[in-house]
Amino acid sequence: MTDTHPISRFAVPDLASLPDDIREVIEKVSEKSGFVPNVFLALAHRPAEFRAFFAYHDALMDKDDGLSKAERELIVVATSGLNQCQYCVVAHGAILRIRAKNPFIADQVAVNWRKADLNDRQRAMLAYSEKVALNAQQIVEADHLALKEAGFNDDEIWDIGAIAAFFGMSNRLVNAGDIRPNDEFYMLGRG
Repeated sequence: MTDTHPISRFAVPDLASLPDDIREVIEKVSEKSGFVPNVFLALAHRPAEFRAFFAYHDALMDKDDGLSKAERELIVVATSGLNQCQYCVVAHGAILRIRAKNPFIADQVAVNWRKADLNDRQRAMLAYSEKVALNAQQIVEADHLALKEAGFNDDEIWDIGAIAAFFGMSNRLVNAGDIRPNDEFYMLGRG
């Protein structure tokens, strides 16, 4: 963090001042990735909210059944692109490139998923994700039937909607906090 490019418009606590459980989560992420993602530091100033946010994030994103981890990241990147969330497009775009083993997919999906190199299943998933993110009040039975026809079961359909909804909230929170993506994210999964 520099004065010209702060991590967030809100207070960012010193790692040493954090409750042990939060500091341990952040240290574990740092050890795994080689850096501390700015969103962890930015949300750490509100410990109860940090715990709730990452508990739900992990419940949705770290499952090994149903949607693949790459499919989950496709939803995040598409939703974040629709919501113009720079942090989530950049950070989750890096994760998507790594999980999909495709250096181009995140940029394609973030800009316009309809023109991205996707299969029919992925297109159905992102059409529903977009509707959840932007017009959830318009979801009807036909939307669920389209997902069923694409091969999704009820649990997967729930996950698609829950991920799109969660990241809609996350995108708004990150944009309101003016949280910057770490420089490290930009090159991950590109080489």
